[in-house]
Amino acid sequence: MISSDQITNRQRVKRLLEKPGNGTCADCGAEDPEWASYTLGMFVCQICSGLHRNIAHISKVKSILLDPWSSSEVEFMDSVGNEATKAKYEQLVPAFYYRPTHTDCTLLREQWIRAKYEREEFLEVQRQEPYSAGYREGFLWKRGRDNGQYLSRRFILSEREGVLKYFNKHDARKPKAIMKISSVNATFQPSKIGTPHGLQITYLKDNSTRNIFVYHEDGKERKLWTAFNAIRACQISRRSARVLFSVAAVSELLPKLTRNFIKEGYMEKTGPKQTEGFKKRWFTLDDRRLMYFKDPLDAYARGEVFIGSKESGYTALPSLPPNIQCSHWQFGITIVTPDRKFLFACETEPKQNDWMAAFQTVINRPMLPQEYAVEAYFKHKP
Repeated sequence: MISSDQITNRQRVKRLLEKPGNGTCADCGAEDPEWASYTLGMFVCQICSGLHRNIAHISKVKSILLDPWSSSEVEFMDSVGNEATKAKYEQLVPAFYYRPTHTDCTLLREQWIRAKYEREEFLEVQRQEPYSAGYREGFLWKRGRDNGQYLSRRFILSEREGVLKYFNKHDARKPKAIMKISSVNATFQPSKIGTPHGLQITYLKDNSTRNIFVYHEDGKERKLWTAFNAIRACQISRRSARVLFSVAAVSELLPKLTRNFIKEGYMEKTGPKQTEGFKKRWFTLDDRRLMYFKDPLDAYARGEVFIGSKESGYTALPSLPPNIQCSHWQFGITIVTPDRKFLFACETEPKQNDWMAAFQTVINRPMLPQEYAVEAYFKHKP
């Protein structure tokens, strides 16, 4: 039987969600958090509350709706709240440091939470990893391009050279691949790679995208998280050296660091003559590059399509031309470019809607000056 005091306290806790900052998760920004850390004094979403259980010696969580609350706990929550907690534990977060959102994988969120509350990295600079050291060397398990076998490879990140490189043999002097840090992207892909801490690294080789899939050995996910942020630190350091370093300049640089793909998933496609049958392919929309692969873990795309803005003559239509009939999936999409039409088909209407929303996001965004050069390359490549 719930006492009247407990009912009152639960209602008081729920009202605290109306205070500024408390209406979203203090760690990932998810809307309408239903859990709280009653030892730190902040509100979090269900997934982040589960990650707080891993640091129970620091943070103890309760359900706002289901668990009993004492008057002293409610008063403590009222005296702190999300804004005060973030002001304390995030006061020295480096500009390049990746702040996970509610759409990111568990590893990203857990390491963010551990960095804030367990390691207290952002209370004193001395507690932080040397992300900006300019040089980092270590071993990662890398997927073979042709056979799919994961083998240990030595990786080196050099800010001075502006490259990330790896070596096929531990004692090799010549690297197997040299990636310009300016074209490198890194995004965690646990479900795609099949390990909780799988990382996909992409870079441009002859202006085409090359994929590398890596992971760290079990229990060393923090090292992969550190390497991920080291790449971002290297990128912002080299790019900021070319511009007037200011708050405005940093805010412009941040979106150009590592990024998540806009959308990935299966669609069917037909060829340029639009007479052959539709074939199932894995598609990745990375900024303005739409790439398709026979397998999600392929090293190279079978093809890439540049998607510009509506001002430049690009359009996405939720249908196929009347004379085209899908061989399997019935929910078509036509991408109209100044040169030709690209035809795709989705398995279900919701998936068609999701892809259309992703395409519209890109098409509705005005093109940057440097993107016209990329567009020109796509128009003239063989």
